[in-house]
Amino acid sequence: MKYIQTNPVPVPAFGATQAVRTTMETVFDWKYALEQQNLMALYEKGKAATWNATDLDWSIDVDVEKIMQSRQAMGMGGMLNKVLAPPRPLDEKEQIELNLNMNAFMLSQFLHGEQGALVATAKIVQQVPTAEAKFYAANQVADEARHVEVYHRYLTEKLGLSYEIHPSLKSLLEDIVGDSRWDVTYLGMQIMVEGLALAAFGMMRLMMQDEPLIQDITTRIMSDEARHVAFGVLALEGVYRDMSAAELREREEFVIEATHLMRDRLLMHSVFDRLGWDREVWVPWMSETPFMQGFRQMLFSKIVPNLKRLGLLTPRVREAYAKLDLLRFETLQDSIEDPGITPPQELVQLLAQFMAGGAGVHPAPGA
Repeated sequence: MKYIQTNPVPVPAFGATQAVRTTMETVFDWKYALEQQNLMALYEKGKAATWNATDLDWSIDVDVEKIMQSRQAMGMGGMLNKVLAPPRPLDEKEQIELNLNMNAFMLSQFLHGEQGALVATAKIVQQVPTAEAKFYAANQVADEARHVEVYHRYLTEKLGLSYEIHPSLKSLLEDIVGDSRWDVTYLGMQIMVEGLALAAFGMMRLMMQDEPLIQDITTRIMSDEARHVAFGVLALEGVYRDMSAAELREREEFVIEATHLMRDRLLMHSVFDRLGWDREVWVPWMSETPFMQGFRQMLFSKIVPNLKRLGLLTPRVREAYAKLDLLRFETLQDSIEDPGITPPQELVQLLAQFMAGGAGVHPAPGA
């Protein structure tokens, strides 16, 4: 697919490429038993649902700045200063710049995360011990390549604004790809990263309702990601029941550390650096706004019930999650019971009222 990169993605300070040393076993399955019919059914569903980047209407004119200006005209600017109480009042131009860059930052991290998923899933094909899991993982590799393709084109041809990979995401991807244990690669990518991404995509779809191309992209990718997370749950179900206490503790530590990386450290420092605003002032403010608190909470709305199904919502993980107020999601349906994602109603109402410039804002979850 040919497209014009009007704004190439920025290269990180460490260079255009990165090598991560891995030590792992490559496993062949010479039995081909194909006994896990639920995985085979998911594999068939994935093949049938395959789409191509050329199916999207790339002729759509994307003008996010115009969208933000339209929202300003509806009163959104006054709501931002009144409800979110920034360190200083922001004029219309500053509000538009902030929203444009926040949107570009999120989409850029989606792009980088999808490349991480591409590499991790290729690794899963080598490591996972059963043929049916290899089949589905191979199908997912193709999905991830397509996701990288469409996000890259959208950012460089349509949006014209992008960001390098965030250090916390880079660190997490290094841990996932570099670990020699196949279940940790699954746990890190399919349960943690993909589970969080599924929720983030749901918020992107809500926040950009007036941009049809990203709506189409997000809807298609969410459908793929829902299967990917379900694949991780199916493949890992039962794995942690027979582990030793020492082995299980290592997985608990991984889950807790990954949670902190994704929830508390994936902050938009680079956005404020690019705007020339003092990050020591603006990052704490952004982190504590009702919307961002609610958003950070709902990112785990699929991760928590999936961990519970896998037997990883252990007392130690529960204690860590209780401190982060994440146990509210444990009674929700997991990805086998319901592969989709439903943002909390409080957060939807807050976003809808804010975008419409309305009054009577209700606090978001975690506010």
